[in-house]
Amino acid sequence: MIIYDLKCEKGHSFEGWFKDRETLILQNSQKLISCPVCNSNSIEIVPSSVTIMGKDIQTENKSQKKEMSQAVTLKMLHQYIDKNFEDVGDKFAEIALKIHYGDEEKRNIKGTSTPQEEENLREEGVKFFKIPMLKMDS
Repeated sequence: MIIYDLKCEKGHSFEGWFKDRETLILQNSQKLISCPVCNSNSIEIVPSSVTIMGKDIQTENKSQKKEMSQAVTLKMLHQYIDKNFEDVGDKFAEIALKIHYGDEEKRNIKGTSTPQEEENLREEGVKFFKIPMLKMDS
């Protein structure tokens, strides 16, 4: 999953989550992406403020910057999820299935699930992904 910063022709900024860049380009060319504020389909990618360094880092200093960048990025992701997803706790699998089958309204949810529940969700065709929990130093 890749998160892109997007902007409509009227200047409204928002994020889009896509499988890859090719998917973003295809959906945008088919006018399937719209601004959540004004519903405009004239969308462009804007430079992101988050940068993740590549694998060819050679000095210890650069390696430390990479680790800090990844930690900051993960923290920002968790903040976004906390703000925009409903916490359903250990009922994640149950509610995800209800949403999948239309028994509950579509919405962003987060929670916990067992390996067996995750396998059941995959078998039922429910798309989800796991995000590691942050370990905070005291």
